Amino acid sequence: MKNLYFLALFAVVLASCQPNAKNTSKTTPSVTDTVVTAKKNPNFQWEAATVYFLLTDRFNNGNPENDLNFERDEVTGKLRGFMGGDIQGITQKIKDGYFTKLGVNAIWFTPVIEQVHGATDEGTGNTYAYHGYWAKDWTALDPNFGTEKNLETLVKTAHENGIRVLLDVVLNHTGPVTEKDAVWPKEWVRTSPTCEFTTYENTTNCTLVANLPDILTESDTAVNLPDALLAKWKTEGRLSEELDELDLFFDRTGHPRTPRFYIMKWLTDYINKYGVDGFRVDTVKHANENAWAELYKESSAAFDLWKKKNADKVLDNNPFYMVGEVYNYGISGGREYDFGDKKVDYFANGFKSLINFELKTDAEKDYESIFSKYSKLLHTTLKDKSVLNYLTSHDDGQPFDKERTNPKRAANVLLLTPGASQIYYGDETARDLTIEGTEGDAKLRSFMNWNELDSLAQTKEILNHWQQIGSFRNDHPAIGAGIHKLITKEPYVFSRYLNKEEYVDKVIIALDLPKGKKSISVKGVFGDGTKLFDRYSETESTVVNGIIVLENDFDIVLLEPKH
Repeated sequence: MKNLYFLALFAVVLASCQPNAKNTSKTTPSVTDTVVTAKKNPNFQWEAATVYFLLTDRFNNGNPENDLNFERDEVTGKLRGFMGGDIQGITQKIKDGYFTKLGVNAIWFTPVIEQVHGATDEGTGNTYAYHGYWAKDWTALDPNFGTEKNLETLVKTAHENGIRVLLDVVLNHTGPVTEKDAVWPKEWVRTSPTCEFTTYENTTNCTLVANLPDILTESDTAVNLPDALLAKWKTEGRLSEELDELDLFFDRTGHPRTPRFYIMKWLTDYINKYGVDGFRVDTVKHANENAWAELYKESSAAFDLWKKKNADKVLDNNPFYMVGEVYNYGISGGREYDFGDKKVDYFANGFKSLINFELKTDAEKDYESIFSKYSKLLHTTLKDKSVLNYLTSHDDGQPFDKERTNPKRAANVLLLTPGASQIYYGDETARDLTIEGTEGDAKLRSFMNWNELDSLAQTKEILNHWQQIGSFRNDHPAIGAGIHKLITKEPYVFSRYLNKEEYVDKVIIALDLPKGKKSISVKGVFGDGTKLFDRYSETESTVVNGIIVLENDFDIVLLEPKH
């Protein structure tokens, strides 16, 4: 089925390219200035998604007027306070076409619910909850991030541009105790012991770190709402509304009023209200797996209801999507995560996908070793499931290429490895991951380097490379969800083929090519006489004796049938 974006892009290309033209320019063709057409790809597959992950506070400041709230004005450790990024900033970049040019079809941003008001100091200087993982009230948005109207606009704008929205959700813990934020009642949380991570029990029934109260997600005992939360709702004038909604939820579901089900109600409200497409679930292995199966059941029900009420806004027929962060899970582990004394299949408990912590080390290997391994595992052990691959993230202190010495290879590995791909904000612009004067995770969380993108030609060139591959990947689900097959080792050429529910997609890709004239074998994929288009050099060629010939200074070829 023809892709709307490709048709728009190809119309531009066709006007300037003649059949069998040569492109010997040393400057990569740019999509940066191309008119971006919003699209709803009818062939979108979560197994092949390109997910852009960003810290809401660190990406783009769309409204400087909300930068300070709750007197969060104490001096902090470097990069440990709020810096102004917000929901409106994300929306602005959607409208600008930034994500579309990059081939992004899903955005995951850090939690935007109301965070603890105070700061903590664990030896690295004062730290505020700029990262979004320290919940105070699941039923409200934090004004530092924006309003519910802002979130509604973001989701609506994303959907209008063919982009899905993943909310980052936390069920496992509250925020820490601070001078401004009291601990939740003991019926809701445990404050000890701290996790040891050596058994299932001391990984799930414990606090992740000191002073991070752990929700009693395993409890089946009904509890009352915290007095502090009731008082807050009353002050804000929404006590009756919140209580009525809870009554309706528990009457409908029959669930006991336990901590986990209260939070599930509050999380699924964002699906009911805005039609978010999925959840990225935080700290999965630190709660009993049945909690995630229950969360998925309620989320799916909410998503299905939203679709029925908003048929004109539905992007596709995909069910609600949940991807889990099971810290240190790797694709080689297959369906199960091994705690040492117990194995758990999270794929059987609500998750379509798990974040794959293995690619960052696999990335040191040759392309074929990586691609063939992932293709095999995803079509055997993990058939009908997937992994979300990454090379850098917000809390992995050992990312691939920390010094950003080869950002183009990073693009090749991340965007061409079978599975879904997670671009961490700034991967595509080589944002610095070695910020002097920072401690711990803060090194990974500098503000997006928009200034370098505006001023440095090298940064623009890096971004353009990511855009070229990313937009090609978005147009061809076979890259992430299809079967990988080696065609030739020298030069390195491979194909990806997808045949799913009468949709067929096939492409050929070549890497590490020499400059100048190059012959690419397409045998077994495209027959003689087939006209192919190389998206990277914007060059058309015809297959002769199973070969196409190109001449340019690029080391990569992205071939698709010319429509």
